[in-house]
Amino acid sequence: MAETIHVRGEGGSVFAMSLPLPEGIAERYERGLLVRVNEDGSPYAGAPAPAPRDPDASPDTPPAAAPDSEPVPAGAAGRPAVNAPKSEWIAFVVSQGHLSAEDAANYTKADLIDMVS
Repeated sequence: MAETIHVRGEGGSVFAMSLPLPEGIAERYERGLLVRVNEDGSPYAGAPAPAPRDPDASPDTPPAAAPDSEPVPAGAAGRPAVNAPKSEWIAFVVSQGHLSAEDAANYTKADLIDMVS
């Protein structure tokens, strides 16, 4: 049986998604437009979602490794580390309800950090 995760969409709604994520959804997740949350919409503090499978790979082939990134600290409701990628800060600002993902992408990483400080 496929594992299910919950993500908050660009509009703020929470959706249940089966793993592996479809390619288009996985791309939006990696860019920070979708944020993994608990079923009730609260910030998720566990491990990141697994990388999508290569559709051409055999079922016995493990999924591709996720790119190296700073882990999100468990404190401060999942607040990313200062040196985390901008996409994590966009996701955090969106999850806190400050901006939409489209608006947050127009700010610099420093502006996003200041916004939630």
